[in-house]
Amino acid sequence: MALTPVPIALKALLDSVPGPTPIEMLSLAHCAWRVLGADVAALRTQPPFANSAMDGYAVRADDLTPGTALRVIGESAAGRSFGGTLSPGEAVRIFTGAPIPDGADTILIQENADGVGEAEIRVREGAPKGKFIRKAGLDFSTGDVLLPAGRALDSAALGLAAAAGHPLLPVRRKPLVAILATGDELVSPGETVGPDQIVASNSFSLAALVEQAGATALDLGIARDDHADLAARIAQARDAGADVLITLGGASVGAHDLVQEALTRAGMALGFWKIAMRPGKPMMTGRLGAMVAVGLPGNPVSSIVCGHLFVVPLIEALLGIPMPARDRSEPGILGRDMPANDEREDYLRSDLALTEAGWEATPFERQDSSMLGLLARAQALAIRPAFAPPARKGDPCRFIRLR
Repeated sequence: MALTPVPIALKALLDSVPGPTPIEMLSLAHCAWRVLGADVAALRTQPPFANSAMDGYAVRADDLTPGTALRVIGESAAGRSFGGTLSPGEAVRIFTGAPIPDGADTILIQENADGVGEAEIRVREGAPKGKFIRKAGLDFSTGDVLLPAGRALDSAALGLAAAAGHPLLPVRRKPLVAILATGDELVSPGETVGPDQIVASNSFSLAALVEQAGATALDLGIARDDHADLAARIAQARDAGADVLITLGGASVGAHDLVQEALTRAGMALGFWKIAMRPGKPMMTGRLGAMVAVGLPGNPVSSIVCGHLFVVPLIEALLGIPMPARDRSEPGILGRDMPANDEREDYLRSDLALTEAGWEATPFERQDSSMLGLLARAQALAIRPAFAPPARKGDPCRFIRLR
């Protein structure tokens, strides 16, 4: 079977997504980093009235000849406006954010007035009409679309939604991603490790990546190399209403690699299998009804690299985030010489340093896909395209930032 190039595999995976998750209404207090499912328009105008941008005096610009005396007739503060109308020769003490009194058309800042705080002030320096006045609607007006669907609600977006009058927001339900580790050789952390066994780690790494991308991870535990156990775990994912089922290991063609067969027996329509990438070649995807199935390699590093390249965009597609297939790489330079590459695109764990020539990605000398210690140290994945010729230190490259 021919290897599928990464961009083609990613497009096929995203094309298999049945659509974004449903919208739910949540209070602002529970919307941090959730993704909007619909545009959010302003329910009010901000600011709702003209107000002062500075502490000083609300005055008429025509009265601001240096040396002119103005009579202070009142005060306007935030939440407590001056109720009268300003006449020629008068001033109203005003503070930042306070409403502009009728009759005033500019602000004389207190630094340009003598006798601050007294019943009469004298103009030290004039100001043009409209100076230091924030007009009503300067920020936004009722009906303005402020936040588009697909926007992740960071601190600025949440503050804007609150200022616009929204107590509730329409957000996408978090996708539910079921994660199933497979293999007789695996035991959970803390359990006794037999002579032929290893501690399962992939499911914890993938769960963290899934949660960081905006989904909810459901740990289905470890399935043994047994069709009945695999079938029961797959059914568990379906019963839970999982949007995605990620299996870890067992996707190859060895005598004990039963995952693909188990998924096929459960009704999976296979999308593709085997990717032209390193690490991560034995990866497969398919559909089990409305559930997207992703079979990741068992090697810890392979599963995380595939998670960054495929699972994160898949979650973004389920959340309705625009352009989930976008190029996530950045330009940089190589920090070491590299040999020619074969037909598989390489994703090399690398250090990252900012130099005068730009970001320098230096691949580690060892790249074995079982070495999690190197992955934890890595700051980036340096990308070597398929069939790339030999490259020298300082040559251009692209990299994906890990942290």
